[in-house]
Amino acid sequence: MQFAPVEPIAVRSLVLGAARVPPGGLSALTLTGGVTVEPSEGRRVRFGRNRPRVEVCVGENDVTVSREHGVLDHRGGRWWVTNTGRSPIRLPASPLLHRDGEPLPLAPGYTPLFLRGSRGREHLVELYVADAGGSQLAPRPNDITQPPKRWRLTEEERLALVVLGRRYLLHDPHPQPLSRQQAADQLRELRPAANWTTKRVEHTIAGVRGRLAASGVHGLLREEVGEPVGLTLTVNLLRELISSTTLVPLDLDLVDDPNAP
Repeated sequence: MQFAPVEPIAVRSLVLGAARVPPGGLSALTLTGGVTVEPSEGRRVRFGRNRPRVEVCVGENDVTVSREHGVLDHRGGRWWVTNTGRSPIRLPASPLLHRDGEPLPLAPGYTPLFLRGSRGREHLVELYVADAGGSQLAPRPNDITQPPKRWRLTEEERLALVVLGRRYLLHDPHPQPLSRQQAADQLRELRPAANWTTKRVEHTIAGVRGRLAASGVHGLLREEVGEPVGLTLTVNLLRELISSTTLVPLDLDLVDDPNAP
C-alpha cells in the first residue's frame, strides 16, 4: 500500500491548530519535532524514544519511555491511538490507556498525550486532527466563556457522593474514595433517621453512574474499563463530578456543618 510521504512540521505547539493539514489529516508534535500525515486507510504513525524506528520521537533520553511507545493509525474514517509501550498513556478526560487496552478514537481538534518519565517527568505528544472539512479552530478571545456541564443531583445523591469523595474535595494528594461500608457508617452518623445502608449507598451511586454513562461520559461502565474493576468506576465518577464542578469544596459543608440540612 502506497502512502503520501510524511511531512515534517516545525511549530512550537499544536494547541491553536496546525497549518496545511489535509481534511481528516493528523499532525503529531513533541519537543524534538513532528509530522503531518494524510488520512489514508491503514496509515500508521509510531511514537517512542527510538528515533530511527519511529516517525515521532519522544523521551529520547529517558529509558522509562518505550522504544516504540504507541501507534496512531487511521481506519474506518478516523484516527486511533494504541499503547504498545510498557507504561500507560494518559489522556485528558479518559482512563489510562494501557498496553493491553482497547485503542481509543481521537476526536477532531487538539489532544495531548502524556507519557510518564523518570524522576517525576512527563513527556508530551501533541496531536491535532483536522475535521472532515479541514477547518481550523479560530481564536475567539472575546466570546463569552462557556461554563462546564454540571450534572443534576438530588440532595440524597449529593450527600452520599460528598461523603464518598471527601478526600478528593479536600485536595488530598493521593485521594481514594471511601468504601461503601465506610460511607454508610458516616451517613448514618450524619442523618440517623435516613436509614442509610451499604446497599442504599451502592444503589445511589450506581444510579448516578448510569445516568452519566447514558449521557456519554466514558469510563463509568464495567465493560469500558475491563477487569479487575476495583475502585475504577467510582474514581472515574468522582473525577467527572469534580472536574465538571458538579461537586465543589463548598459541598463539604454538608458533612462538616452541623446545621446543614
